[in-house]
Amino acid sequence: MAGEKGTGIATRIFIHFILVLGALSMLLPFFWMITTSLKTYTDSVQIPPVWFPKHPDFTWYPKIFQQVPFGRFYLNTIWVTVGRAVPQVIFCSMAAYGFARLRFPGRSVIFICILAILMVPSQVLLIPQYFEMVRFHWVDTYKALIIPGIFSAYGTFLLRQFFMTLPKELEEAAVIDGCNPWTIFWRIMLPLTVPALAALTFFVVLWSWNDFIWPLVVTNDEAMRVLSVGINSLQGVYTSQQPLLMAGAVMATIPLLIFFIVLQKFVIKGITFSGIKG
Repeated sequence: MAGEKGTGIATRIFIHFILVLGALSMLLPFFWMITTSLKTYTDSVQIPPVWFPKHPDFTWYPKIFQQVPFGRFYLNTIWVTVGRAVPQVIFCSMAAYGFARLRFPGRSVIFICILAILMVPSQVLLIPQYFEMVRFHWVDTYKALIIPGIFSAYGTFLLRQFFMTLPKELEEAAVIDGCNPWTIFWRIMLPLTVPALAALTFFVVLWSWNDFIWPLVVTNDEAMRVLSVGINSLQGVYTSQQPLLMAGAVMATIPLLIFFIVLQKFVIKGITFSGIKG
């Protein structure tokens, strides 16, 4: 018994050691980003690399607002992120409830077609979507940045899995009380899916905040750029001021970190429960 107990302790120590190494390896890029944003230009180009700046230089942070309209990039990113997240959560939750709880002809076929969208790389749809934006005269507008991203096949799948874990007795009791499907969805089922909604909201915010290819394609005016495209514009053809780029990256990352810390418990719970029942 003592040997088995010792083996179990050693196994747990080894597992935690591996997890700590994994966590440190993921934190290392963030550490490098922060320290580089505080380096002088000379320190940033030294070989071998300088990990800790001897004389921290905080001037890169105000300098980025002088180089580009960084505040405008921030506002554009916030507007696009909110404009995508709110409709997507609403539309995906309604579609997910329909596929999980309502009975109608062709339900399974339609759901499989929606899941098939996940198998199509986004790059394949890039050119057709761009031509549609040109036809609608939406290039360099918020409509081009927001509307193509207000629905998600993944979001529908995630919420459908969560809806299917809820007991059917809740709906049966609501039907006996005279509730229609909309009332059941809005007042009974939707409040119970807060963890899944929080998880989906976090993913949508993360994807929208970091989206690069689509905003790069549909925006030409500097005033319409988002953070990802705006920070990339700081990179020169032959040389780049790495501290300036890292300062922009730090300021762009902070809101996401705060957002994840606030929703962390709900995100983990939503992902866990969404995979319980297929």
